[in-house]
Amino acid sequence: MQADKSKLGQVHIFWGNGKGKTTSALGTALRAVGNGYSVHLVQFMTDGASSLEQQTPGEILALQKFETFSFKRFGTGDWVTGKKPKDAHIEKVNEAFEYLQQSLKNESYDIIIADEILYAIQLSLLEENKVIGLIKNKPKNKELILTGSHIPFPKIFELADLVTEIKKIKHPYDK
Repeated sequence: MQADKSKLGQVHIFWGNGKGKTTSALGTALRAVGNGYSVHLVQFMTDGASSLEQQTPGEILALQKFETFSFKRFGTGDWVTGKKPKDAHIEKVNEAFEYLQQSLKNESYDIIIADEILYAIQLSLLEENKVIGLIKNKPKNKELILTGSHIPFPKIFELADLVTEIKKIKHPYDK
């Protein structure tokens, strides 16, 4: 199946305090690979578990069965906690951001997902202006999906074509 790449170019955002931001992005990825597009997932701030099975959600394991889906993870091996982030966390986020910029230039990718990038801003690991610049300078024929954050980023949202808030109504952990 030949994908119609002339339909690409939008920016999607999945954010909010509910579970399902990454899953929503990966659902979009599933539809895309099923329609002949190639998707590349760049995961910011993943825990860095020693094996994929220890940390990879089932959605990614399932999507790996498609030749047109790929991913790369960045993380330090521990979570960001406390008020002041560690230099190692900032370094890994910057590494992920540079990789993301290169991925947008890669002709073999139609859709790029920047998973948890908005949390990187929320946790003061990445400057909001860098993401604004990324969106403004993204190739016109690439689809870009951003996920993460419990707080809104109006300047970034203004540049997006689709902004979806994932809102928690009820969760078993609340009990």
